[in-house]
Amino acid sequence: MPAEIEFPEDGVYKIIQDHTREAGVRTLERQIATVCRKVATKVAANGTEENGLTEINNDAIKEFLGKARYHFEAALRTEKAGVATGLSVTLAGGDVLFIEATYMKGKSNLILTGQLGDVMKESAQIALSYVLHLHVPAGAIPKDGPSAGITIVTALVSLLTDRPVKSEVAMTGEISLQGQVLPIGGLKQKVLAAHRTGLKVVIFPSRNEADIDDIPEDIREDLQLVMVERIEEVLEIALSN
Repeated sequence: MPAEIEFPEDGVYKIIQDHTREAGVRTLERQIATVCRKVATKVAANGTEENGLTEINNDAIKEFLGKARYHFEAALRTEKAGVATGLSVTLAGGDVLFIEATYMKGKSNLILTGQLGDVMKESAQIALSYVLHLHVPAGAIPKDGPSAGITIVTALVSLLTDRPVKSEVAMTGEISLQGQVLPIGGLKQKVLAAHRTGLKVVIFPSRNEADIDDIPEDIREDLQLVMVERIEEVLEIALSN
């Protein structure tokens, strides 16, 4: 029996980008099954030309799955200065997180919100230089670990210099008081999350160079992976002119 449905590569990627948000493929399998059922129903109701194909392109995805459930948030979030895109590892795999910073009149203290763990609070203290409020959205999700250090610094410098962070850039790396970018864990999962979310540039510590081999070759070819040793390099790459 001739095939009646064709899923081109860009169509599958569109489903992943707009209708799934996970490290695995279970949701993708469900969405593809939904498309197949709806195509079968349409063919049964209306008939189809002999050997006809239903190509699952952008229009077909919108017809069978509806409007996109997820959107490329980085462009919207980083429109204004004070927001930087970071990468993290959760129980479900790699994920993207946004670090938001603002300042206000008041006492010389640091305000932290967003379900932060002790290690991440220490990273924020290292990044602090004056009166600031630092917020990490998705408040119901606990977040911890030192790898947000360079993201926090970038958000603060972005705020204080009024230079937005480039929307296609994400980063991960621990920061020292001397400005060194220190190695982190879970680079593969973080890079996969960046790619899945539509980001194009990933900044990470030079000391994680050996971990690049764990990243699938097609992902490496589709992203710009930038190794850095100091925070000055991060800011030069990440901040708009």
